[in-house]
Amino acid sequence: MGECKCCGLEDFINIYNPYNFYNPFQPKTIFLTSMTTNTFSYWERTAFVDNADVIIIGSGLVGLSAALHLKKQQPALKVLVLERGFLPTGASTKNAGFACFGTVSEQIAYLDRSSEEEVLRMVDYKWRGLQRLRQNLGDDNIDYQQHGGYELFRSDEAEKAEYCIDQVGKFNQLFGQAIGSPDIYSVADKKISGFGFKGVSRMICNAFEGQIDTGKMMRTLLNKVYDQGVLVLNNCEIQKIETENNSINLLTSQGNFKTGKVILATNAFANQLFPGLKVTPGRGQVLVTKPIAGLKLTGTYHFNEGYYYFRNINNRVLFGGGRNIDFNTEQTWEFGQTEPVRQKLTEYLKEMVLPNQNFEIDYWWSGIMGFGEDISPIVKQVEPNIFCAVRCNGMGVAMGSLVGEEVVELVLSDFL
Repeated sequence: MGECKCCGLEDFINIYNPYNFYNPFQPKTIFLTSMTTNTFSYWERTAFVDNADVIIIGSGLVGLSAALHLKKQQPALKVLVLERGFLPTGASTKNAGFACFGTVSEQIAYLDRSSEEEVLRMVDYKWRGLQRLRQNLGDDNIDYQQHGGYELFRSDEAEKAEYCIDQVGKFNQLFGQAIGSPDIYSVADKKISGFGFKGVSRMICNAFEGQIDTGKMMRTLLNKVYDQGVLVLNNCEIQKIETENNSINLLTSQGNFKTGKVILATNAFANQLFPGLKVTPGRGQVLVTKPIAGLKLTGTYHFNEGYYYFRNINNRVLFGGGRNIDFNTEQTWEFGQTEPVRQKLTEYLKEMVLPNQNFEIDYWWSGIMGFGEDISPIVKQVEPNIFCAVRCNGMGVAMGSLVGEEVVELVLSDFL
C-alpha cells in the first residue's frame, strides 16, 4: 500500500490483476474514491432522485394507493415511492387474500374494545375500501371471487357458537345500512358436511365476503402507478428522516433524497422510524398445499375469532394464523416460522379441514401485520410535512385503498 501524491488517498487496490500475474497491457491498480458511499450521477439525480414533490415510504397496498390517488388528484406532482425490500415488505404480497370485513365473533370482540358506533363505522369503512379496490383495479385483474365467508365452530365450542348465532340478527340490522342489505350473516350448518370438515358443529356464513389474488393485485396496482408516471425504487431502506427548513431529507441505504412532503406507509414497521406511533407488529404464518384432487372447499373460512383462516386457491388450500399460541413471540418484525405454529396449523389441516385426505405442504411463509388497541387505522400528520397511514389491524386488503386516499387528502390540504 502507498499514498496517492495527488489527493492524499492511502487506499488503492489491485482489481484488474488480483494474482499479480505480469501483464504490461493491463493496469494494475485503481484508486478507491467512493467505494464506501453511494453517489448518484447527473443522469441518476435528474431522472430518478431529485425534485420529488412527495415521497412515499412503502410500496404496499396503502403506499401505492396513495401514489395513485395523488396523481389522479394532482397529475403535475412528482411522486416517488421508496421500498426497502425487493418486493413490498410486510403483508401486501404475503397475506391470505381475504376480501372480508369481519366474522361475528370478531365483531363481538371489537365491541368489547370500542363503541357500537365505531364498530359500524369500521365495517362501513372496510366495505367501501373493498369496493374501491375493485373499482380501481377491476375484478378480473385481482381474480376477485365472491363465494362467501364462513365462521366455523368446533364441537367443543357449543356455548360460544350459540352466543354468536344469537347475535346474527343484531349485526345484520346494525350493518345492513353500511352493506346495503340486511341479509349479511346466516346460519349455514347444512353446508358443513359438503365441505368435508371433521369436528365442526356450527357455521355462520357471510354472503358478502370474497377472495382475491394478492400477487395479481399488487402487479396491477404497480402497473397503474407506472402509467401515471410514479417512480418506484426498491431495495432502498430509510435510515433516518431529517427536517431542513421546508424540506425533508431522507437518508437511505442507497443515498440521500430530498422532498417537500413524506407519507409513511410502512404499517407494522411504522414505529421503527417514529417510535411514538402505537403500532404493534403481528406475524402471520401461512402455508399452501400442493394441488388436491377433488378439493371440496370454495370460499374463505375463519375460526377461533379469526386467529385461524383458510381458503381455496388453484385447487390448493391456503391455511394461516396461530399467532394467539404465543402473542409475545409473534409480536416481531422478523419473518420466519416457529415450530409450535407449524405443528398447530398442520394438525388442524389434517384433523379438521382435510380429514382422511392425502395432502402435501408446498409453501411456507410469513407476513407482518400492524395492530393496535384502537380498531381504526392511524392516518394523521406526525410532524410538519410528514404524514402516516398505518395500522390496518390485519384488514389491509379491505382498508388499504381508502387509507391511502385518506392520507393523500391530508397532504393535499397541507399544500394549500
